[in-house]
Amino acid sequence: MSYKVSAICMKVSSVFAFLLFLQPARGQSWAELDQELEAKKKLLGNNFVALVWKDDSLVYKKELGDFNAKTQAPVASCSKWLTAALVMQFVDEGKISLDDKVVKYIPVFEKYFKSYITIRQCLSHMTGIDDEGGLVKKLLQRRKYSSLEEEVNAFAARDIRSNAGTDFWYGNIGLNIAGRVLEVVSKKKFETLIKTKLFNPLGMRRTTFTDLNGNPVNPSGGAQSTAEDYLKFLVMLLNKGKYNGLQVLSEASIKKMMQLQTRPELIKYAPKSAQGYGYALGSWVAEKDADGNGTVVASPGLFGTWPMIDYCRGYAYLVFVKNLLGDERANAHEEIKKIIDKQLPGSCQ
Repeated sequence: MSYKVSAICMKVSSVFAFLLFLQPARGQSWAELDQELEAKKKLLGNNFVALVWKDDSLVYKKELGDFNAKTQAPVASCSKWLTAALVMQFVDEGKISLDDKVVKYIPVFEKYFKSYITIRQCLSHMTGIDDEGGLVKKLLQRRKYSSLEEEVNAFAARDIRSNAGTDFWYGNIGLNIAGRVLEVVSKKKFETLIKTKLFNPLGMRRTTFTDLNGNPVNPSGGAQSTAEDYLKFLVMLLNKGKYNGLQVLSEASIKKMMQLQTRPELIKYAPKSAQGYGYALGSWVAEKDADGNGTVVASPGLFGTWPMIDYCRGYAYLVFVKNLLGDERANAHEEIKKIIDKQLPGSCQ
């Protein structure tokens, strides 16, 4: 009897903990942030969710318009952070190395004289493969492929813009190549891999890379998620790879993900909103320490969703939007962050 009671209590406790996950903690005044978000409501698309997580608690939550923390929406380039984390899980398991050559897994790259490109260069947009063309052109190009394999083989056949590792050009090529490497290593589809290895352990039940229109999976920009789900991913990163007692990624891999991979002179193309930032593995570096470790990192998406982690101040920040905004509204988020920083002072010097 006591065993049954204990089991029931554990189940009730788990449900209760889940319900509390997105209930903000009390004890701080966020009136200034409330006012700032109201003032920027139109700029951020009228429908959005803003969340701030500090230590082990949600300290701020605001839902505006026809939107809430459980509403699913595309997250565009926020997908890159998710894909980079999946790659690092394979690194943790010893199945691949960041400095492995892509050709080791995808032989067609040798046919087109690209045997020198590494997985690290894929995650940091430094493959050197030509990636010119606007968003509409890229979307139309993707529709002609039936699979990620076919798309990546086409990347291998493209012209080289520069030698790998010598310049940075932000786009979709590198992360999609990395995603295909994981398919080859595991003999499983990317969308299945990321669900079983990352989303399920984090309880991200409403996050998917499956394209209902039949287009090939897009590791660099094809995820759909919710504010509630994506925050769980940020909490894991903030907690050095651990979530709800489970070590999803090693501390070493988290550190590698946040290490700056670029220098200003290497950056040949970056979105206007990210100019002045460096790049790590799957995320932008807004601030760094003397050793080049990102202390403030973000992976914003074209649709306007903006996830950010401040390791010095120990918080994760997420604005999750419903509508296509056209750019990432960097200035708005920098102003919002200044208000959060005043509430949550940091320990870094």
